[in-house]
Parts: sequence; structure tokens; C-alpha cells
Amino acid sequence: MKRKRYLALVMAAVMAGGLLAGCGSSGGDSSTGDNSEQGGSDEVKDVTLTVWGPQEDQAPLGEYEEGILKAMCEAFDEAHPEWNITFEYGVCGEGDARDQVTKDVEEAADVYMFANDQIPKLVEAGALARLGGDTETWVKENNDESMVQSVTYNDGVYGVPFTSNTWFMYYDKSKYTEDEVKSLDTMMAKDLGEGVYNFAFPMTNSWYIEAFYFGAGCTLFGDGTDASAGCDFDSEAGIAATEYMVNLASSPKFSNELDGSSIALFKEGKLGAYCSGSWDASAIREALGENFGAVKLPTVNINGTEGQMRSFAGSKAIGVNPNCEDTEVAVALALYLGSEECQQIRYETRGIIPTLDSVEIGDDVVAQAQMDEISEASFLQPVLSEMDSYWTPAETMGNEIIQGDVTLDNAAEKTKTMVEGILSSGLAE
Repeated sequence: MKRKRYLALVMAAVMAGGLLAGCGSSGGDSSTGDNSEQGGSDEVKDVTLTVWGPQEDQAPLGEYEEGILKAMCEAFDEAHPEWNITFEYGVCGEGDARDQVTKDVEEAADVYMFANDQIPKLVEAGALARLGGDTETWVKENNDESMVQSVTYNDGVYGVPFTSNTWFMYYDKSKYTEDEVKSLDTMMAKDLGEGVYNFAFPMTNSWYIEAFYFGAGCTLFGDGTDASAGCDFDSEAGIAATEYMVNLASSPKFSNELDGSSIALFKEGKLGAYCSGSWDASAIREALGENFGAVKLPTVNINGTEGQMRSFAGSKAIGVNPNCEDTEVAVALALYLGSEECQQIRYETRGIIPTLDSVEIGDDVVAQAQMDEISEASFLQPVLSEMDSYWTPAETMGNEIIQGDVTLDNAAEKTKTMVEGILSSGLAE
């Protein structure tokens, strides 16, 4: 019933004048408005579109014998009798899009899925069209602000987000109450018994340790969109965050996550909480059984100030190659693949957590935790080329904390060295 209702709405929109239109026909930076002219002819236009998506979307899944991607594309074709579309498919995971598409932009897919941090490189290569008109309006009106910003670059929208990408906290409900998991300090103060770790965290992973600096009130490239704002992790508050991590890492109640060690600890009943993403949900649920819990990140008290730990937030999105012959059709398909109907299908078949609040998730605590994280406890991972200089210095900091090379005595010096590395591109002052 939901599919039929959506298709009816799409048809009404097309007849009314182009709800789905929106991108230009040339150049990765060409922003366009509405394509509202439908013409006076009933002639059906023949269109060929190449669509790339991950292997998981093209494998048999339940009632989708030829995969969900093909089913989605065929539903789109059914909704558009004005186009006779021939689809050609290719396998390309979202994380591989930048490398695969830029090998030969003109021969690459017309519509493909990508991780949002690839936008600068894809735009630079002329491989990703800037959307506009009703498409951009739909993205802005139907998504959380962080998701909109995740696909915004140089003031333009370059993709239709279909799932968020972040991490949050899992916990053992037999060890912590719903109130206790709101504060990391409360969690660490609790005695869970001999041989039990209160908290596990991948300290050596640079996609994670920013949470403590954000918890201290620090920023990275302003709100994540201003390279000139630099990084203030070496401020007094930031140095205090480094000191907090030094103390945390030295605690016998803390475990540094390595290669799934935390899941094993959960299974053995030797861990209270662990930070990870939806990809670990199934294994952790199996390990904890009825004690399985998931929530947004806790607050942390650094230098006497309570602050919200924040994870990096990104998205996976559908984009359009500006070199395609039928950009109007390609943009319409991209928007459909990011629609409520398609997000519902991804969630029900693959557990892909939606960006749209209208998608039905029932009492799924993992989906709710991720959506709460995005809206209440995340920081947009900067979609800036300057971000390339962040990862290694931040990873080095995490490694040196775990190794004991960063101490309370040299925390200020080490933090300043990290920030110098983050700003080493010379483009941020």
C-alpha cells in the first residue's frame, strides 16, 4: 500500500510540473532550477541509465530475487510512463565511489552511491553534479540539518542522503541503568566487580577520539564548514580533554577496543559499555541477549564543565554524474532512490538506518540510538579538503595515549603538536 501511495504522489507531481527535476546538464558545479516544462507531446522518450550500487543491493534478498536496486529502479520506471528507461547496472560500494568513478568520469555511472566525505574530490574531478531546484528543496525540507550539511559543498547540494554514518554507545543493561549511561563519569565511578571493564573505546582510531575534544567544547574548522577557522583542540579546554583521555586510558576500568575485543568481553559479561556503530549491532545483540542496550553518547565532565561527547556525522548519498546524457531523468532517479519508499526497503531488507523520520522503524533501539546521535550528539565531519590532514595526527595522539607516551606533564605539548599536524595543509590558519 505504501508503494502504491508513493507512486501516485510521484505521478501527480510529474503532471503538476516537475517535483523531481533539478540539475544542470553540464559541469560538476552547474546549479540549476526547476525543469518544469514537460512539453506538449505525449511521445515517450527512450533513456539509458547506468546505475552503480553496492553488491549487497544487487544480491537476492527475500522477495527481491534480483536485489533491491533493480526493484527500486523498475518501480521508478513504472512511475514514469513518459520515459522508456533501459537500466544497466554495475557494482561499486559507497566507499569505493571516488576511486571507481574518477578512473574514467565520462564512462562511469550516470547515478551512483557515495560516502559524503568524497564530495570534494568527486566535484574536483567533474564527476558529481550540483543539484538544485525542487530536488535541493526536498533534501533540505525532509532531512535533519546535519544530513543536509553532509551533502552541501561550496553552498551547493551534491547528493540525496539515504542513511547516516556515525557511531554511538552500546551497553549491558544488567550493569547500567538508563539514567547512568547518560554520563561517562557516572559510568566510570560505578563498581562493576573484579575483572569487569566499565567502558571500552577505540582510542587509537582517529574517527573516534574527537568526541572528547567536542565534549570539552572545542571545534574543528568552525562548525565543520569553515577551513579558515582552523582547529582549537590545543586550547585550554582541548588540553584538558587530552588529560582526561590520559587518565581514562590509565584506569583499570577502561579497555581500548582492538579488533572486536569488546564484543568478546560483552559475551563474557566483562564489559559495561562500548562505542561503535550499527555494523556491530547484530554481534553485540547476540552477545548481550536481553541485556542489549543502545543510546547516544554520554556527557563527559572535563575541567569541571559537563559537555556532550559528539561523534563525527556523515552520510551515504546518491549522486549524479554531470556527464550523463539525460540529467533530468538521472536526478529524478537519484531523488527516488533516496525517498521514503526506498529508505523503508533498505531498512527492512538490510537494516540500513534511514535519514527520514517518516520511515517506520518500530521499537528498534539501534536505529533510534543512531538517529538520536545524529540529531543530538554529533558534529558534521568536515567536507573539506583540509580534513585530509586531520586523520594521521589524531591517530598518532590516540596511539601515544595508549602507549603511555602522552602524560599529564606533556599533554599540552603533545596536543599542540597534534594541532600543528592537523593544520599542516597551510590552508587553515
